[in-house]
Amino acid sequence: MALIPVTILTGFLGSGKTTLLKRLLSEAHGQKIAVIENEFGEENIDNDILVTESKEQIVQMSNGCICCTIREDLRETLQLLAAKKRKGLLDFERIVIETTGVADPGPVAQTFFMDEEIAETYLIDSIITLVDAKHASQQLNDRQEARRQVGFADQIFLSKTDLVSQEETDALIHRLKHMNPRAPIKAVHFGEVPLKEVLDLRGFNLNAKLDIDPEFLKEEGDGHDHGHDHHDHDHEHGEHCSHPSHQHDHGHGHHHHHDDDVKSFVFRSERPFDPAKLEDFLGAIVNIYGPRMLRYKGVLNMKGTERKVIFQGVHQLMGSDLGPQWAEGEQRLSKMVFIGIDLPKDIFLQGLEQSLV
Repeated sequence: MALIPVTILTGFLGSGKTTLLKRLLSEAHGQKIAVIENEFGEENIDNDILVTESKEQIVQMSNGCICCTIREDLRETLQLLAAKKRKGLLDFERIVIETTGVADPGPVAQTFFMDEEIAETYLIDSIITLVDAKHASQQLNDRQEARRQVGFADQIFLSKTDLVSQEETDALIHRLKHMNPRAPIKAVHFGEVPLKEVLDLRGFNLNAKLDIDPEFLKEEGDGHDHGHDHHDHDHEHGEHCSHPSHQHDHGHGHHHHHDDDVKSFVFRSERPFDPAKLEDFLGAIVNIYGPRMLRYKGVLNMKGTERKVIFQGVHQLMGSDLGPQWAEGEQRLSKMVFIGIDLPKDIFLQGLEQSLV
């Protein structure tokens, strides 16, 4: 049986998750979707689409989709759904998990790595984070959960951009890219976002593409090899200063006063990695910093193989895989991106440097 794709939907209250879900569930797109609402007594969306009196956890909807609310463990719910599907009691092709506004999507994502039975049935397609353009800067300033959700995303959707100025939207996008340079950011109106932009994004795959926003790479690399930057963009000058060092902000016409604790950095090198050294180093940092490491991914040039090595992780869990062969004449460049909370960039970059052949 093919693996069942799972989309994890996260975002703060009011960012539009409910609107997007209603659309996914009520549109006649011919796909049978099971929605798992990971709700802890927050506004429970669906009394208007789920016309039901019963206390049953799983509700069949008119277009063949189903919806269930988790009150127990996510793992049990996933196993229950899989068992019912195998027995022909439920028919669904994919799952969307909606996490509550304040949840850390990390443990939800980890469920799919840790449990063998789950890993043999389901595959995470992507983590989508919804950001409400009108309230985002306040939420990002005040709530670490909101910053974490940005760090976790494979795809970021901005809602309500029509309520703020173009400058505010640009400044917000700039800020989000520093927190997470690997998630594409799209402004959307949830009434009409095409479903193909929501499902089957394959953002979580161990694929050989490492999409990092090229603008971010330009700023990071500044023409030399290892992504050390001369001028860190997170100037430690306190919130609102017009210190001259802000003036070099690369012609974007806005600079961030925010020193967000969720940040990202990139490591690049043309020298191959020594597999044993790299494994030791990654093992060590994951042990120490795992809880603060949100997402990390790399496409690596490893000594001893003609194929790309792809690795990625969430918190303490990481996996790696052999990718395609390096093409004839292709530059064998290792590229890694780390997204986390106050990670010691220097220690990481130095340790990676020392793990090279």
